[in-house]
Amino acid sequence: MVEREEVRVEVDGRVLTLTSLSKVLYPRTGMTKGEVLNYYAQVAPALLPQLQDRAVTRIRWPHGIGDMSFFEKNAPAGTPSWVRTVIVPTTGSRTADHKEGTLTFPILDSLAALTWAANLSALELHVHQWTVGADDTPAGANRIVIDLDPGEPAGLQECCEVALLVREALGARDLAATPVLSGSKGLHLYAALPEPVEPDAATALAKEIAEDLQKANPSKVTATMTKSRRSGKVFLDWSQNSGSKTTICPYSLRGKDTPTVAAPVTWDEVTEGASDPLGIEQLGPNNVITRLSERGDLFTSPTGL
Repeated sequence: MVEREEVRVEVDGRVLTLTSLSKVLYPRTGMTKGEVLNYYAQVAPALLPQLQDRAVTRIRWPHGIGDMSFFEKNAPAGTPSWVRTVIVPTTGSRTADHKEGTLTFPILDSLAALTWAANLSALELHVHQWTVGADDTPAGANRIVIDLDPGEPAGLQECCEVALLVREALGARDLAATPVLSGSKGLHLYAALPEPVEPDAATALAKEIAEDLQKANPSKVTATMTKSRRSGKVFLDWSQNSGSKTTICPYSLRGKDTPTVAAPVTWDEVTEGASDPLGIEQLGPNNVITRLSERGDLFTSPTGL
C-alpha cells in the first residue's frame, strides 16, 4: 500500500497540495498519478483552449484503472474558491449541497484548475459543445461533433473511410472538419459553426448529416442508435450535440487499461488509415507530447476550433 504523499507546489500563483504522486493509476503500464499530472501540464497549452468556457464532467478513478470509477458533474466539496464554476439548469437533480434542478459544474480554464482536477484522479475530461458566456450563462453551441463508433467487425479503418464521407458532407455545408482519434475505438469529427446556435439546432444538423450518409451508404453507415443494427457498420452518433450530453475533450486521457488520448490527427493520416489497416492507431500520452512538440496543435484551424 502506497503511503500518502503530499507535495506543495505553486501553479499560476496558486498553492496546491498534490497527493500520492507515486500511486499507480494505470497498472498495466505502471503510469503513476505524478506522470498523469506531468502529462496534463505538458499538453495544457493545447488542452486549455478546448476547456475554455466549457462545463466539465469528470470521470475519476481514485484507486486506478480496474477499480471503481465514477462520473462527477458537480464541483465536489472542498473545491477551491478560485476554481470557476457555473450553475446549469437541469431536471431531476437534488443533492444536499445544490439547489433542486441545477448542477454546479467546474470550468477548468487554467493550469492550476486543471492540476487540481488531475490531482483528484480525474483522468477523463468530458465537455459539452455549448459554451458559457462572461455572465456564466450558456451561450450556445459553437461547434458540432459527430462520433464515429464502429460496430464489430468494423474497426478504425472503416471509421476512417466513413470520416472522409462525413468531411465531404460537412464541406458541402461550408463547414471544415477536424478529426480526433477518440482514444477508444473510433474517431470524432468536429466542425466550428459560423455563429453559436441552440444545442437542439446543432443536434438537428448533425442528425441530418448522419441520416443523409446512412441513406447514401447503407452498407457502411448507420445513424440508428439500436446496437443490433450496427454490426459491420460505423454508427454516426449525432446525439452528443444535445445540451445535456458531453464528449471526451480533445487531449484528455482515457481510462483504458493502456493509457490512450483523445488525440487530433491530420486528414492525411485519416486517408492513410482508410486505405491501410495499419495506417493509423490510437495514440498514447507520450506519442501526443512528442507530436505536439514536432507538429504543434493539430486541433487549431482557421475556423476557430
